[in-house]
Amino acid sequence: MSTALDTLFTQLKVENRAALIGYMTAGFPTNEGCVEVIKAMIDGGVDAIEIGFPYSDPVMDGAVIQEASEQALRQGTTAQDVMRTVGAVSALAPTLVMTYWNPIERFGVENFVRELTAHGGSGTITPDLTIEESGPWLQATNDHAANRVYVVAQSTSDARLKQVADASSGFIYAASLMGVTGTRTTISSGAKELVTRLRAVTDKPVAVGLGVSTPEQAKEVAAYADGVIVGSAFIKALQQAPDLATGIAQVRELALKLATAIKEEAISR
Repeated sequence: MSTALDTLFTQLKVENRAALIGYMTAGFPTNEGCVEVIKAMIDGGVDAIEIGFPYSDPVMDGAVIQEASEQALRQGTTAQDVMRTVGAVSALAPTLVMTYWNPIERFGVENFVRELTAHGGSGTITPDLTIEESGPWLQATNDHAANRVYVVAQSTSDARLKQVADASSGFIYAASLMGVTGTRTTISSGAKELVTRLRAVTDKPVAVGLGVSTPEQAKEVAAYADGVIVGSAFIKALQQAPDLATGIAQVRELALKLATAIKEEAISR
């Protein structure tokens, strides 16, 4: 059974362009505000949504996303709030949750996947879950036909890349650099090499994230990847805005610029 995310990548393969995947932390700036922000992202041209599960020890997240996560937690954002956010936007675009393993374990592995799919979610990105520790996760995601997205880095061996790719569904998350999330002035040259190495072991879609923040960077990544993931830049636009309405407008404008750049790259092929 295909998810909305699977259908999206099949469609975009026909169109010969990369997907724009936008990240937003659940509960930021508020639960209701988050939904409005995500709708603006989709309205601006984002193809799929990652909803970040606020967590107190986000080892992969840079300062911008950490700050958003901390604000959401201070405001009392819960696991059910995360699921309600998924439910509020999943009919508009394929929606995933990005979360560390601890919140899933606390929620209950089976319960988490059941709730996610009941709210229309396509799957989950688990940056700190290894395939060796994925037994219950593989079972639950198979039982509920949910995508499971693993993260690979430039340091991942070729043999390991194949193992992770075989266990992944929806897409494989290729980290563009060694480090944490955040905006960067350039994209590491190793990102393209990592995608090339993945292409040698799998035909599943590959999306590149960590550090992509400008239309120029999005266009560069879209030339070799199936998906372009942007997170910190959207959150930064909200954090720097004087009010929510202005922030939402700036998020929509950024999404439009990123989406336009990706479409321009597809036309130039």
